[in-house]
Amino acid sequence: MTDQATPNLPSRDFEATSRFYAALGFTEGWRDEGWMILERGGLMLEFFAHPELDPLTSWFSCCLRLDDLDGFYALCRTAGIPEAQTGQPRLHPPRVEAWGGRIGYLVDADGTLIRLIQNSPK
Repeated sequence: MTDQATPNLPSRDFEATSRFYAALGFTEGWRDEGWMILERGGLMLEFFAHPELDPLTSWFSCCLRLDDLDGFYALCRTAGIPEAQTGQPRLHPPRVEAWGGRIGYLVDADGTLIRLIQNSPK
């Protein structure tokens, strides 16, 4: 196995979080009352129970580095996640940032900011 790191993110409700990410192609790899792991290909997100989280004040975030940013973004749109400036969940379309990379943004239902970053060709 290669070295890896996985983000640990909050979930107010594991069932709701699992349904949200299932629409984006993630499946449950593990779940008990305090922890849940979701997987999609080489991506893994781990969630801890945080029922008192206020999504409007959440400061949690992570990056997903994707080989097909546009395809994943289209999947998010197909799943019904709106492009909006406020609210949860929401999307911000991919664009080229000052550092030269393409990045879009997903804010999930718990207020977690997920940066969607296009992998550079090797």
